[in-house]
Amino acid sequence: MACWIAKSEPSTYSWEQLVHDKKTRWDGIRNAQARNNLAAMKKGDDVLIYHSGDDKAVVGIATVARAAYQDPTIDDERWLCVDLAAKKPLPSPVTLATIKSTPALKQIGLVRQGRLSVVPITDAEMRTIVALAKK
Repeated sequence: MACWIAKSEPSTYSWEQLVHDKKTRWDGIRNAQARNNLAAMKKGDDVLIYHSGDDKAVVGIATVARAAYQDPTIDDERWLCVDLAAKKPLPSPVTLATIKSTPALKQIGLVRQGRLSVVPITDAEMRTIVALAKK
């Protein structure tokens, strides 16, 4: 299974809303590289939810509940979405500053491709972020 980070502005769709809804369609992605990342997501993959904007922190873990399909918010079959289901919150948020200052996360896509809304991460990067949330 692969691991991912999906970014959302909390004022648009927050981790708390995902927990409340239990599952949501992760749509509206209009960047070709992010779309390709959505296409690579498989049911059961873990997804770290990252609050962008003022928060700038990983706040929870979701899982891909449905693999990529055409985004129904646009009449263009090139654009995709996935369904995500809330799995569990992190014990404490892991800030972007913490991620940037952690040597094991030096090459993480969240930092290297900061404007990309969906990025793959390695299992080791996922484990590192989850461990940082427990400190």
